[in-house]
Amino acid sequence: MTDTIADRLSQYAPPTPSRWREEAESRLTNRKWLRYSQDIALKVLDRMEEIGLSAEDLAQKLECSVQTVSKILQGCENLTLDTISKIEAALQLNIMHLDD
Repeated sequence: MTDTIADRLSQYAPPTPSRWREEAESRLTNRKWLRYSQDIALKVLDRMEEIGLSAEDLAQKLECSVQTVSKILQGCENLTLDTISKIEAALQLNIMHLDD
């Protein structure tokens, strides 16, 4: 039997194809809002550390799941104004700066 390298490697390939290309393209396309999301995540993390708040505590204050808070803290979540407002209230933190 003559197995090619590709045949042997295919034995170790995962059953679902990799989505690295789609994920990389998405990051490039959404670079601007991802930067905002990351900046918000850093502000939130700093404030949580400052006041000694855990992700579970924040989830309770926001009335959402810990998984949702985790996504916010990863800086990859496209946050709504409603969510930003809730975070600001829960942490007594000003995230949005609107100039007159």
